[in-house]
Amino acid sequence: MKMLSVRPVIDGYDSCQEFAGAVGIDENDLIITNEYIYQPFFGKLNLKARVLYQEKYGLGEPSDEMAEKLYADMKDGSYKRIIAIGGGTILDISKIFALKNVSPILDLYDRKLPLVKDKTLILVPTTCGTGSEVTNIAILELKSRHTKLGLAADEIYADSAVIIPELLNGLPFKFFATSSVDALIHAYESFLSPKSTPYTELFADKATGLILKGYMEIAAKGEEARKPLLKDFLMASNYAGIAFGNAGVGAVHAMSYPLGGAYHVPHGEANYAVFPGVCKAYQKADPKGKIKVVNKIICDILGCREEVVYAELEKLLEKIIRRKALHEYGVTRAELDDFTDNVMTRQGRLTANNYVPLDAKAVKAIYESLF
Repeated sequence: MKMLSVRPVIDGYDSCQEFAGAVGIDENDLIITNEYIYQPFFGKLNLKARVLYQEKYGLGEPSDEMAEKLYADMKDGSYKRIIAIGGGTILDISKIFALKNVSPILDLYDRKLPLVKDKTLILVPTTCGTGSEVTNIAILELKSRHTKLGLAADEIYADSAVIIPELLNGLPFKFFATSSVDALIHAYESFLSPKSTPYTELFADKATGLILKGYMEIAAKGEEARKPLLKDFLMASNYAGIAFGNAGVGAVHAMSYPLGGAYHVPHGEANYAVFPGVCKAYQKADPKGKIKVVNKIICDILGCREEVVYAELEKLLEKIIRRKALHEYGVTRAELDDFTDNVMTRQGRLTANNYVPLDAKAVKAIYESLF
């Protein structure tokens, strides 16, 4: 049994200037990023690489349509390296661009195209949640199918994952909150996954502690209290990425995908919307199993009793960012059946990692509790 794999080399730099000099960015490189990220941190460096700004090809979560438009523009150049600098949208899209065969993207996700990596891939996260820099998964919204789907393959691992805390300085609080909640969920789900090992649990435990202790500091002192903690949150995201990259995530992610696909809810926010419902369902289904270990980790940090652990966790998270009910996104009760069917028929890669099996009736009940 494989217990842990950390595929990308993880590099760390104090500044963007140090990173650019160390890796020798030149005209053989294609940088995919956002203009609002690139200009403040890299614009003054006058790098020779070609730069494509993702927002010019579509807004919001990564989609097959956005990726097709980006790919059409990058085909007119020959690049040896793809350097992605951004959040989950940038990192996930850029992973597939390291492949030789990319389009049509629907065929790629249906595994009709051979997976052959022919470019070096460098991933630089600018949020503290995705963990995508250390995983072999690229999640896109497939517009014509009204859902999200992940492509998981070793060929899309990065060659280097780069940690630069400086890049989080300009991250607005809302995106800090939704991305870090996503990292917390990565840690929680990977810890409870049947594929977890003592090694992945170490990373998940460490990530959970950094995030929750940071949240407690922010809840007590205000939003600006996050600034000295940004490196901790970036490292927590990375740790959680290593954990779920090996052990996987489950029902929270599976149930968030229909919401994200139908209503274009950002990934971290969609996960947060369903997180409490899944936690409570797991606790009710098997309160004496491995969930007791996770509960104790959280209780020890929050200083609460196990019987109120999820109520206290919700209170803390609400102080960081308010969670919306499903109907606030426009979801109707009638759609809950469609969401449930999507989970049961299209998200098997994820539901295989559930703490306990959840049938259609259980999934529908979770959605109804969150409505």
